[in-house]
Amino acid sequence: MTTTVVVVVAVTVAMNAFSGIAALLHWKAILPGMAKADVPESWLTFPIGTLKTAGAAGLLAGLLLGVPWLVAAAATGLVLFFVCALFTHVRASDYTAQFGLAIVFLGAASASLVLTLTA
Repeated sequence: MTTTVVVVVAVTVAMNAFSGIAALLHWKAILPGMAKADVPESWLTFPIGTLKTAGAAGLLAGLLLGVPWLVAAAATGLVLFFVCALFTHVRASDYTAQFGLAIVFLGAASASLVLTLTA
């Protein structure tokens, strides 16, 4: 894997690990945004926190082990997750900061996937 791939995937890992752990811990700062998107607080543990953290773990494992298909699989899962997250925000007409963050997270997961597949 090239340096660019490693850096992009590592940033994606950091973003999703932080966000996933924040969701698992039901961090108070994210609760208003979830409410605006009509996401029940009970979803913070599963599916939100669990899937983000699992995606970050899969990316990290693939990166550390040098297994590109594992990075690609984890990135694909995160891309699908964030497409669904954006749909949820659009459905709730929620275009606040968390909508913007979902776009950034989707971009990072997409970049990780494309760079891994083309490396």
